[in-house]
Amino acid sequence: MEKLSRDEKKKLKGLEKSLGCRFWSRELLKRALTHKSYANERRWEPSLHNERLEFLGDAVLEVVVSHTLMEHYPEAPEGELSKLRAAMVNEKTLASLARSLGIGEMLYLGKGEEMGQGREKSSLLSDAYEAVLGALYLDRGFKKAYKVVRRHAEWLLARVSEDGFYKDYKTELQEASQTLFKTVPKYRLVEESGPDHDKTFKVNILIHSEIYGVGSGKSKKDAEQRAAREALEALEKRQAL
Repeated sequence: MEKLSRDEKKKLKGLEKSLGCRFWSRELLKRALTHKSYANERRWEPSLHNERLEFLGDAVLEVVVSHTLMEHYPEAPEGELSKLRAAMVNEKTLASLARSLGIGEMLYLGKGEEMGQGREKSSLLSDAYEAVLGALYLDRGFKKAYKVVRRHAEWLLARVSEDGFYKDYKTELQEASQTLFKTVPKYRLVEESGPDHDKTFKVNILIHSEIYGVGSGKSKKDAEQRAAREALEALEKRQAL
């Protein structure tokens, strides 16, 4: 791999700023951004493009996202956690994250990929993002990589929540409440605790002034969804009696 030019160092420094982490080896960061088409044109060894780093970064991402979900949803079953992780970590969401970090502008592409709008391809962007995580892990270790990826995991979780991934619980509860009680459930915020950067919200669900569900979460939406799930379980038990 060629020695980094002054312009390359400046560009890579900009990406480090977006990541909130400095690399000891910017050559390793460049490798994470090097698509195989670029390496092939220069007849570099396969180890000098980003696919091996992508393989490693995928594992780092999965561990951190899984840990984040277990902390956010301590009572959620494995199946639900798996579905949510899949919604968070896919080509579309990772490409969006890569774009927010400016990774597309940094990619080293072969002429064909460059002409084919490779910088906008979700597949290339998501792969490069994972490769950057792999490079970060090798360069700075798991502790530093975890800190960076944890911020990204929170961003991904918020994005998935905004897209209504959990809307089925609240929708299902509303339909059940209207069928059984001819009214809609009411959500009441009863507690808000913790510092601004790490708040916890507690919500009660009332149907005809009776509490059917209680939920806590790192956002009001999460708390409402947990409460809705608990309320649905309560209704199922009531109907089974």
